[in-house]
Amino acid sequence: MFYEAQVRSHVRVPPKFFGEDTSEAILKSLNSQYDGFISKDLGVIIGVTEVKEVKEGIIIPGDGAAYYETVFNILAFKPELQEVVLGKIADITDFGAFITIGPIDGMIHVSQSMDDFVSFGKSNVLTGKDTKHTLKVGDLCRARVIAVSFKDISNPRIGLTMRQHRLGALSWIDEDLKKEKKGTSEEKAEKPKAEKKEKKEKK
Repeated sequence: MFYEAQVRSHVRVPPKFFGEDTSEAILKSLNSQYDGFISKDLGVIIGVTEVKEVKEGIIIPGDGAAYYETVFNILAFKPELQEVVLGKIADITDFGAFITIGPIDGMIHVSQSMDDFVSFGKSNVLTGKDTKHTLKVGDLCRARVIAVSFKDISNPRIGLTMRQHRLGALSWIDEDLKKEKKGTSEEKAEKPKAEKKEKKEKK
């Protein structure tokens, strides 16, 4: 999920920013340092949104840059277990699909791509045997997070499933909703007929 958090840290402001407003210079330096930064605790930092507090700066001899103790807000993305996310299929392989969720990609194993027997086609499309559902690059999908690992900070691993009810490509979900709506309408239409038949039999 996307969220905002407050962080306290020291930031290095290089001499090229000395002529600028201090807060603006600090914001630029923070974004340069934290944009795309990955942390086990914070997730993937998308950017610094606001500088809240700046203390007196110090210059370390031999460095030339100024250092400020700063409190700032960040916008980050960290997937949570069992969270339902919306993403776009970025790639299809014979072992599954890669889906872009926020700033990172997750993996949907072929066995978790749909509640069906799935085959991989030459045109890089996954197809369900019974449902005839297809999954291809560019499809918008709803998936549930079932595994999160930040062991390798440079390459976090996110596992997802689309086998459950109301998950999968949005086109599948729309199709299922239409079928359910049609089935409900037919059921309502049949009910009065059955009641009329029952009344006639009683007479």
